Amino acid sequence: METEKVFIIGDIHGCLDMLQRLMDKIEWRPDKDRLIFLGDYIDRGKNPKGVVDYILGLIECSPYVECLVGNHEAVFLDYLNGKDRNLFFLNGGRSTLESYGEDKTSGDGPLVPQAHMDFYRFLKPFVELEDYYIVHAGFRPGVPLGEQSLEDMVWIREPFISSEFDFGKKVVFGHTPFQEPLVMGNKIGLDTGAVYGNILTSLEVRDFRFHSVGRE
Repeated sequence: METEKVFIIGDIHGCLDMLQRLMDKIEWRPDKDRLIFLGDYIDRGKNPKGVVDYILGLIECSPYVECLVGNHEAVFLDYLNGKDRNLFFLNGGRSTLESYGEDKTSGDGPLVPQAHMDFYRFLKPFVELEDYYIVHAGFRPGVPLGEQSLEDMVWIREPFISSEFDFGKKVVFGHTPFQEPLVMGNKIGLDTGAVYGNILTSLEVRDFRFHSVGRE
């Protein structure tokens, strides 16, 4: 895929206003630049449905948008399938249900549009760039890429976070929040706690520039 720039955006968690302002700040060009989202679009924040609507709009206007699965999307799918319902609520799922609204006619739960269901079901586990692996949570050190489990890719913290293991390429990840981007020799963490009152961050890969916005 030949594109001029690559932007990677960290965990959004329903913070639509911050996402919109970050997109304005990075000046992404839909016909030229690649845009990769690290997952965790939903839960905890005010407008999870609005975030997915917004990203679907970006996908419609560009072939260069790629979206990874986060643990919150995986848990939401399990909830909709009647599995691990308590885990969904323990991870801030109430705001997601409220943003979709409840199906009052059938009592079958939230009103999730088909386009959103397709979005959740076809999210990618990871993306490979020339010099980077892009994944939601990380990889298990010492395990070959082809043998990494999806559970680790969306949930792992330790032993990944503190590991100096060489994965072959630098790993860009979200999931674990930091006050500012984590930069280590083998990894870059881009979850900067937007939903917790901190900032939403993007990495512009070629120039290695971080862009961020805070709450207004």
